[in-house]
Amino acid sequence: MAKKDNSILAVDIGGGCLKMAEFSFPESGGVILERYGFKDMGDRETDMGVAFAEAYTALLEEIPFQANRVRLSISGQVSFSRLSPLPKLSGNSGAIAKVVEFEAGQVVPYPMNEVVWGYQLLSHTKRVEHVLDAVIGETAPQIEVEEVEEFEALFVAAKNDQVSMFTDTILASGKEILSVDIAPLSMFNAAKASQLAEVQESILLLNIGARCTSLVITEGNRVFVRNIPIAGDTVTAQIAKEFGISFNEAEDLKRRHGFVALGGGYAEPESEVAATISKIARNIMTRLHGEINRSVSVWRSQHGGTAPRKMLLSGGGSLMFYTKEFFVEKLRYEVDYLNVFSAGVGLGDEIDRNALVEVAPLFSEMVGVILREVITCPVDISLVPKAIRFQQEFSRKKPFFYITAAMVVFCLGAVLMAMTFRANYSESMVSATQGEVAKTIDMKEKINNLNGTRLAAKSEYEEALSFVDSRKTWIKLLMELQTMMPDNMWLAALEGQGTEVKAPVEEGTADGMDLGMGGMDMMMMADDMMMGEENPEEKKEDYTIRKNAKETVEVAELRLRFYTLTMPNDDMAEEKFRQAFQKSEFFQNDKEGFSILSYDGGSGKSKDNLKSFVVLVKLKEPLKK
Repeated sequence: MAKKDNSILAVDIGGGCLKMAEFSFPESGGVILERYGFKDMGDRETDMGVAFAEAYTALLEEIPFQANRVRLSISGQVSFSRLSPLPKLSGNSGAIAKVVEFEAGQVVPYPMNEVVWGYQLLSHTKRVEHVLDAVIGETAPQIEVEEVEEFEALFVAAKNDQVSMFTDTILASGKEILSVDIAPLSMFNAAKASQLAEVQESILLLNIGARCTSLVITEGNRVFVRNIPIAGDTVTAQIAKEFGISFNEAEDLKRRHGFVALGGGYAEPESEVAATISKIARNIMTRLHGEINRSVSVWRSQHGGTAPRKMLLSGGGSLMFYTKEFFVEKLRYEVDYLNVFSAGVGLGDEIDRNALVEVAPLFSEMVGVILREVITCPVDISLVPKAIRFQQEFSRKKPFFYITAAMVVFCLGAVLMAMTFRANYSESMVSATQGEVAKTIDMKEKINNLNGTRLAAKSEYEEALSFVDSRKTWIKLLMELQTMMPDNMWLAALEGQGTEVKAPVEEGTADGMDLGMGGMDMMMMADDMMMGEENPEEKKEDYTIRKNAKETVEVAELRLRFYTLTMPNDDMAEEKFRQAFQKSEFFQNDKEGFSILSYDGGSGKSKDNLKSFVVLVKLKEPLKK
């Protein structure tokens, strides 16, 4: 249903007359005719596109049409329609479309790339009689009736250039084209919505135009269309030929004096011109009647239709006097005018009712196209060119496009805001992290410094520990020497020899080992005094000299002084002493590892049996001092 304040302009392009009407659609429903106008399209020799453009522009200037949307109906003369039987359709829609497209290529008389075309599938039930074999004893064979569903395709086509010459002019005026119908089907839709709404029998619709007559036979939802090239202009052309005048002059005579002569005995008019025109009109109508009969024959023979029992007239050519009576006489069944205003079309305040009655038969096509807005028409085929359809699709999708664009912009804005927030958050996190990194770096430097201090302390500790361990080794070594000496021998002095320290050690400031060595020296001095040494001061001087000697860091050799009560030059004693040293874990076990450096036989009155000797032994592993 159309919305309030919405209106549509219906445009019907006939062969010789342009008809335009504006309809509105009130919120309560229905259709209202607001204003209308007709304009002759001029000389029939003029190009139809040019004639339409001139008439269309003139009507827009004369009548205040306000609608911006247009539904268009074009003459059957510039279009093609055909009802074609189809094989039994089954399968998916794609297969059906291929069959229909193939059939269209067979029936449309133009190359398919040069036309705009459409189709509609129509189905109907057909009664088929089957003769059964006769039963014995019966005089007549049995007949079985079967109802079979058949399909037909109604094809409609028009050349692109013939449609475009109308649509281009309308588009140039700033209006939108909603649909393009052909006149016979527009009339059919109007008839089905008005007088034939519930009619299922065969009805003949005849629209007599200027350049052609559109014939439509409808039966139920079936429709058969044929365009007959006999119409009002045929009568005008014959009048012009008969009187030797121009076409326009003949058209004027027809409108002032024309009527269809009645058959049988009747009084001829007093005017000879009128009598002549009436006879010409009857002859042309007789020819038209013959074409109608042929069309009905095709409908019945090729499409299995039934003969029409009623005719409805419309079109400007049907307004000639006695046209209805002529067809009643010829067809011998009911003939009437099509009243499309019974389809619920109301009249606006500006409409002159009396004037409308005279031109009501001209509204069938315009009402037919306008009904698309309020109902589902039986035939819904539109020949809108592809370019316009594309534009319409684009226009229909514009709101969705704008919504999509708005959503894209919104999403981009949301993403931008999120990215900005994320960037700000990231910057704050980077700043915080950089502060933490700086703290960490400071802490690392402190840790490194403390670790350096720790390593230095550890090094000192390990050095001290190593020194302590070396002192333990010295103790073990001394204990080893103690176990190696026989009971009648004792160690008087021990001096290490090895790598020297560059700085001399001052007297009285020796390390623990030196103190130990000093202790040993003191013990030796005491022993010497007890043994009756004559000059102990000389011994003290020797010890002081040794203490003032340069201190060794690593000791590789030991210089040992022993005292004994035995004779050291005793070979057996020396060998046993040597073997004892070679078995030790501290001293080398080769001959060079043990050597006696000096021997002192001693002196004194009571101590001639006390001897001293100095031994040099080499360590297996150097010892730290």
